[in-house]
Amino acid sequence: MRRRLINSTLAVVLVVIAVFGVSLVIVETRTISNSAQESVDSEALRLISVVESRLVEDERLTPGLLSQQIDSKRYALIKVPGRPAIEVGERPTGRVIRGTAEGERGERVTVEESSSAVTREVGRTLMIIGAVALLAIISAVLLAVRQANKLTLPLTDLAETAERLGSGDPRPRHKRYGVPELDRVADVLDASAERIARMLTAERRLAADASHQLRTPLTALSMRIEEISVTDDPDTVKEEANIALTQVERLTDVVERLLTNARDPRTGSAVVFDLDEVVKQQIEEWRPAYRSAGRAIVCSGKQGLRAVGTPGAVAQVLAALIENSLMHGGGTVALRTRVTGNQAVIEVTDEGPGVPAGLGARIFERTISGRNSTGIGLAVARDLAEADGGRLELLQQQPPVFALFLSRVARKREEPERPVR
Repeated sequence: MRRRLINSTLAVVLVVIAVFGVSLVIVETRTISNSAQESVDSEALRLISVVESRLVEDERLTPGLLSQQIDSKRYALIKVPGRPAIEVGERPTGRVIRGTAEGERGERVTVEESSSAVTREVGRTLMIIGAVALLAIISAVLLAVRQANKLTLPLTDLAETAERLGSGDPRPRHKRYGVPELDRVADVLDASAERIARMLTAERRLAADASHQLRTPLTALSMRIEEISVTDDPDTVKEEANIALTQVERLTDVVERLLTNARDPRTGSAVVFDLDEVVKQQIEEWRPAYRSAGRAIVCSGKQGLRAVGTPGAVAQVLAALIENSLMHGGGTVALRTRVTGNQAVIEVTDEGPGVPAGLGARIFERTISGRNSTGIGLAVARDLAEADGGRLELLQQQPPVFALFLSRVARKREEPERPVR
């Protein structure tokens, strides 16, 4: 493409130079020739006037006197009737430019000049025109190269950008070239790169969230299956099987929730549900793990609260907070339910060292962790809470107090607070 642009530009310039250059040469040649002819004719007229004036005054005509009236490079022949012809200067050979003038008494003056002077003048003119044409060609070539680079280099950059997108590198370049059409292509490629980057980020985020959120249900399910495999008591097998089925249902809910959140994090399936049931289910599920660690998990606070949200999502949020306390906290973990305004609040606290001072404001960011963990759990929990219109906050760093706020639906009669158990 670059060569084609240069060749096409050069061809146009050569055609223009050929058309106008030839015309200019013809015009200049004729102008120089006509000017030389007019100069010779004018000199012949001037010389005849001098001859006539000398004859009228009956003065003598000599070559020396007449040579002062003409150009030294020219030749003049003066013929006066009844007198010998007078020659001034050296007669040129070859082609000449001749001018003739006649007087009233029959005098005749002929002035000649060699056409070589005209040829030299035409040659100088041709050299000037040729130099200008050469300069125009060089300028055209430089301009063509510049224009070709201005068009081909951006196209090469755009091709490299498209190749990078195809190879899985979706970084936008945000580079523009000052050509509207090429800038439009660059805008489209940058927009495509940003969309691809968002898609890849969403896929990686889904994979990380899935690996984190499915770990706990799968661990609980494997524990129930191990209980079934080592017992011969039909009642125990039936009980453990029912619990395993519950875990499978929760696992299914987790997967569906992750997929829904991946498609649109703002999409929720909020309903009115009994908060006590979710808290109780989490206490029962995590109590064996805390018992194995030599720790306790208890709940207290107001009973009979009804909230608006997705029970599965609320359970996942509480599971993330409880697991976070198990891994990074210490002592007894307490879940407390309370009411503030038109919101139901579930607080999760423990007796551990709490959140480091430097992480308080960033604790819900992804990959942020104070104990060398993945840093995904709290970020996912926050997203799940916000998807149903709730919010998850760190109320206190030492000892740590996390609070889940949900919209509350008031009952006709409020129940008293439950004791710690």
